[in-house]
Amino acid sequence: MFKALARLWRYLVAWVTGKVEQLEDPEVLLDQARREMQEMLARNRERAIQAITQKNLLQAEVDKLERRVRELERNVELALQQGKRDLALQLIREKKAQESALESLKASLQQAIETVESVKQAIRRQEEEVRVRTAQALALKARWKQAQIQTAINKALEGITIESLESSWGAAEQRIQRAEAEAAARQEMAAQSLQGRVAALQDAQLDAEAEEELRRIEERMGLRPATTEQPVQPTVQASVADADVLKELEELERKIQTSSGDSSARENG
Repeated sequence: MFKALARLWRYLVAWVTGKVEQLEDPEVLLDQARREMQEMLARNRERAIQAITQKNLLQAEVDKLERRVRELERNVELALQQGKRDLALQLIREKKAQESALESLKASLQQAIETVESVKQAIRRQEEEVRVRTAQALALKARWKQAQIQTAINKALEGITIESLESSWGAAEQRIQRAEAEAAARQEMAAQSLQGRVAALQDAQLDAEAEEELRRIEERMGLRPATTEQPVQPTVQASVADADVLKELEELERKIQTSSGDSSARENG
């Protein structure tokens, strides 16, 4: 009854403070049940201690009366040996009274012993129950955590659809393809531009100079016969017509670049 009232009081307090969900949390419920089991076990252990204490007290009284009865028997024999029959009769009467009390105490002691053994067995069963319930509580907490994780994952996945993924994926892929195509076009135009052709001529000049330097080293090392120096031919230069063509090509490149920039600005806008 007290536990039910206490549980009802906690529920009312949680309802007033807005913590009903926390009170109904499985982990909270399991911890509360475990505490109640441990508290009950502690109370039962205290009761067992009291029962054992009473049994020990009864045993001490029984031992005391048994010693008294034996002492009275010796006194009776001693009185008879001295010819004091009346005293022996009185001692026998006292002995009978002590024996009657002793029988009653022995019966109480036997009952106390049986009670103590029963209490001990109940305590052992309860301790085992607490261990089992504690293990079960840990397993239930693990299941509760797994359920919470699975629920959170499912809720996160509910807002994601294949259609939205495909749309985003396709849009990203199109942007990348467009950027790659534009980069390739710029590279192609750069190769045909005046700067590109000039760079190619410079590369050819460097190759010729490197070849000449290598030839001189080979001649010095005797790896090839010496040759008479030939005048270096000047690098072929663009004619006037080529210059006009290249100029027109550069203007076309600038127009394409301007058009591409306007298109990119419109897309970003």
